[in-house]
Order: sequence, then structure tokens, then C-alpha cells
Amino acid sequence: MDATGDSHQHLRQMRRRAAEMEAEAERSTDPEERRRLQERVKQLEFENEQESMMAAGDIYPTE
Repeated sequence: MDATGDSHQHLRQMRRRAAEMEAEAERSTDPEERRRLQERVKQLEFENEQESMMAAGDIYPTE
């Protein structure tokens, strides 16, 4: 698979993992666990957005 395909696959995996964690947070009865999972979902979504923009050439990584 080429680099673009690998990147797209990685982004899909990150989105899928974020969705799984969000569902897990919704099911959680422990408020602290729910908060922790929601924070991790936000981080994954942020990372996904950054990688997506880099793959599209919209931004460049810092050196």
C-alpha cells in the first residue's frame, strides 16, 4: 500500500477508536472514568484532524 493509503487507513483507525471510546464513555457509570475517556476522545479527534490536514498538505509538521 502506498503512503497515502497508509495514512488514510491510519486516520480511519483513529476515528474508529475515538468512536469506540466515546461509546464506552457514554456507558460508563463512573464520572471520573467518563471524564478521562471523553478527554482521550478529544485528544484523538485533535490528532486525527492534524494528521488529516498534514496528509492534505494544508499544514506542515514542526521541526
